[in-house]
Amino acid sequence: MRFLLTILANALALWVAAAVVPGIQFGGEGGDLALTVALVSLVFGVVNSVVKPLLQILSIPLIVLTLGLFLVVVNALMLSLTSWLAGVFNLDFTVQSFWWDAVLGALIISAVGVVTGRLLPDKDKR
Repeated sequence: MRFLLTILANALALWVAAAVVPGIQFGGEGGDLALTVALVSLVFGVVNSVVKPLLQILSIPLIVLTLGLFLVVVNALMLSLTSWLAGVFNLDFTVQSFWWDAVLGALIISAVGVVTGRLLPDKDKR
């Protein structure tokens, strides 16, 4: 159940980022758009759970040196990787540029993630 809620939270965060940042776009209309958002959020969740921890471990010196600001770059890389993988899986999701669109999108996704994380039930409080 928590997995589904996490996917829905990722879908909401990606949808908000696409609505705010002009360089982040979903294709499709109606039901196709909802399916595309759901599938991209699934890809985004897998990327964040598999690739992101490895990249964070490898970039610990940069994270410490920048007092954590490099985590924004790591999040932007995860968004760009999701865009690339969406192209591989023939999903209509694009992030145009790294420094403007991916970084701004990562900040928005992080902010929405904080809000939705507060609303989701805590897995330790069962």
